[in-house]
Amino acid sequence: MRTILTPEMGGYRVWGQVWGGCRQGLGICAVPKAAGFGTEARHQLQSRGSSKRLGSLDDKPFRRLLQPENLSRKELVDVLREAVVDQKGPLVTLNKPQGLPVTGKPGELTLVSVLPELSQCLGLGERELQVVRASGKETSGLVLLSSCPQTASRLQKFFTHSQRARKPTATYCAVTDGIPAASEGKIQAALKVEHTDGASLVVPVKSPSRKDFLKGVKWTLSHFRVLASGSGCALVQLQPLTAFPSQLQVHMVLQLCPVLGDHKYSACVGTVLGQRFLLPAENTKPQRQVLDEALLSRLHLTPAQAAQLPLHIHLHRLHLPGTRPRDAPIELLAPLPSYFSRTLQCLGLQYQ
Repeated sequence: MRTILTPEMGGYRVWGQVWGGCRQGLGICAVPKAAGFGTEARHQLQSRGSSKRLGSLDDKPFRRLLQPENLSRKELVDVLREAVVDQKGPLVTLNKPQGLPVTGKPGELTLVSVLPELSQCLGLGERELQVVRASGKETSGLVLLSSCPQTASRLQKFFTHSQRARKPTATYCAVTDGIPAASEGKIQAALKVEHTDGASLVVPVKSPSRKDFLKGVKWTLSHFRVLASGSGCALVQLQPLTAFPSQLQVHMVLQLCPVLGDHKYSACVGTVLGQRFLLPAENTKPQRQVLDEALLSRLHLTPAQAAQLPLHIHLHRLHLPGTRPRDAPIELLAPLPSYFSRTLQCLGLQYQ
């Protein structure tokens, strides 16, 4: 069995699979309300399950952030076992912590590198888990795993067909520094990856030519909707309809509303006399996000703490097909991480 993972929007999908047989069916089931996934969760983005409700704000806002480099393999497996929000049939759903890479170089500690141990820990025996859908390293949220090759293949075909039909299957939540001018709409841009100074950056391409597309430029499209706004920030729902690295971060930068914790692309938004403008991405080096004093005060952060602010993009919802063709689609939801909920509390943002 061979699996190739390709990056998309900071996440991963399974491609190029060579599978054996599998006797189990699709076995998809909506997660129980006890895990924080039910009708009530659809109307409320407060933290649940693995995240606790906030009382008074503490002076160590990011103390629960995952640091894989400081963990042993066993410790990471324990973290992932606690992050399981549903296990039905061959499917296992995780709420991945921010900062955990899905793949990496040989010898690095990643989600994929410990899947054999996690499979054993979850009682799957010889049926090793494979990644079907996952949020990227800097993004928190849903990870869909399967111990059945046929189930993984069927789900991948569903995601591929939905993307071609421009039907969103993934819904992200993001907190932005700035409020989009429109309450909802589409963001469309031609993007390409540039490699400079040993780093890979995604940059927009104005008026791309046919030759540009032959060289790797892609049209990208996302839906956005402002769920709440205040204190110069917004809680935004994002639904990517195409797959491109860092798509959501770059799309929000193009709206002059970089995502909180975006220490890679936020420098492309400049401000003069209170007016924001877009700087040329090709000439702008990544740097730690700089927040104004009013926002720092509202977030109860020092400049040094703000420099460690995690990316506020969370894969909150996935739509899957029913177990049988006539069954209704299934919705999986993941509770927000504690730092995300803390930010919403500080800014007075609530999903109505």
